Amino acid sequence: MSDLNRASASADKTPRTERGRKTLRRLLEAAAEEFGERGYHEAAITGITGRAGVALGSFYTYFESKEEVFRALVRDMSRATRAHVAEAVKDAPDRIAAERIGLTAFIAFVRQHRELYRIIEEAQFVADDVYREHYRTFVEGYRRNLAAAAARGEIVAGDDEPRAWALIGMSVFLGMRYGIWEEDLSPAEVADAAISLVAEGLRKRG
Repeated sequence: MSDLNRASASADKTPRTERGRKTLRRLLEAAAEEFGERGYHEAAITGITGRAGVALGSFYTYFESKEEVFRALVRDMSRATRAHVAEAVKDAPDRIAAERIGLTAFIAFVRQHRELYRIIEEAQFVADDVYREHYRTFVEGYRRNLAAAAARGEIVAGDDEPRAWALIGMSVFLGMRYGIWEEDLSPAEVADAAISLVAEGLRKRG
């Protein structure tokens, strides 16, 4: 995943040179391929280093175990997803437009990085704390954005935390259906339908 921009490693193993950062990036990208294709339990450290084109010893320069690189990868993918969506919505004129643009960007991102779902979902069984951290970090950002939008008068005020969970839940399942299972609608078409529901609701208008 070439646009996973920030690397993760043990605090005392963070690379201090450009060469080290590039090696770490190759390892994380290779780990995404290995875990995405084989799953956590079948994946192997030698598979990661083989894909990365680095010596086995280089792996242990940055990670102590398969679980440690998996945990780092989940955090890395989570940051990359948030960064991708944040970049897409940064110039949105209002919150409803941001929701539509953000959902479009998320589904497009999923189509480019199909391993995302398998890895994140496996995290709940391998590293439950990191799995929860992934979603809670998304929710916290969402909650702040909803509160700010309500303060600006762009959306109705409400309990922002459950609203954030509801919006994220919608995105997760739409990403799975239209990003992983089938691509019979464009990301923009999916977002238009979903955000119209969010903005207008199901109640019949007079």
